[in-house]
Amino acid sequence: MAVFTEVSPAQAQALLDHLHLGTLSSLRGIGAGIENTNYFVDCTQADGHLHRYVLTLFERLTAEQLPFYLRLMQHLAQRGVPVPEPHADAAGEILFEVAGKPAAIVDRLHGGHQLAPDAFHCEQVGATLARMHLAGRDYPLHQPNLRGITWWRQVVPQLLPFLDVAQAELLRAELVYQEQLVASPRYAELPQGPIHADLFRDNVMFEPGEGPGRERLTGFFDFYFAGVDTFLFDIAVCLNDWCIDLDSGRLIQERASVFVAAYETVRPLTPGEHRLLPALLRAAALRFWVSRLFDLHLPREASLLKAHDPRHFERVLRERIASPWHALHGEVAE
Repeated sequence: MAVFTEVSPAQAQALLDHLHLGTLSSLRGIGAGIENTNYFVDCTQADGHLHRYVLTLFERLTAEQLPFYLRLMQHLAQRGVPVPEPHADAAGEILFEVAGKPAAIVDRLHGGHQLAPDAFHCEQVGATLARMHLAGRDYPLHQPNLRGITWWRQVVPQLLPFLDVAQAELLRAELVYQEQLVASPRYAELPQGPIHADLFRDNVMFEPGEGPGRERLTGFFDFYFAGVDTFLFDIAVCLNDWCIDLDSGRLIQERASVFVAAYETVRPLTPGEHRLLPALLRAAALRFWVSRLFDLHLPREASLLKAHDPRHFERVLRERIASPWHALHGEVAE
């Protein structure tokens, strides 16, 4: 993520000492993203081996909100879901303070991003997402999706002055559509639980596998938009990133069908989820169009910060409205 808060080697070492993680050998800011301050932290332990971690300083989330995210990661990791596990001190605490900000240190996943995925990558993400949803069903803490419809209602009026007439009309109309959907009985029947809510290509890691293009998924990370919401929204977020043509926003049917089929090998979708998938694909596109507009027009300062282009998810939303995709028969309506 972007570097909003500078951390000195001495500050990083103090946390490593508290957690008995070794001697700092490298501290490097991570320049991508827009929400938190992140550093790669490499350290040498008493056995001489190099261990790698990620140090996160939370810029927006409060110390009251953070236990939901950190304990969720801990909960999932302890149930075999490949996510970074937060490191605890002797008292079991996993939230600390660094440079005056709430902070945590987690394991660094192996591998790298796959920014040009094929059906094989989508299959692994779909199945692992379903495992994550099942593993989170008994998670005891609750927090809503903070970038859900309540947030959209708050920020859309702030964004309208920055838009042209056609964009403003689309934004207003889609918000009304989603408000009506959320108020409907069929929406209330959708299965819910803790979701990632931001599982884009750059939040999943792969490492080389057997043969070219056969990378193995090593984990999901960056859970700091997680919340309790419909599992279907999480699926829709993934489909709108992993299974599309980035230039046009068009859904690639082969990838989308493989993703949903792999998910259903672990957790079959209900009939209601199948019916509402086209609507939730629109909701997921709206969510990221709104947030990217917000980050572009109402930004915060950071030493390394580049807002994502909001026009991408405007295109995705228009595509989902014009060509709804139905997983049951794997086709885009003409």
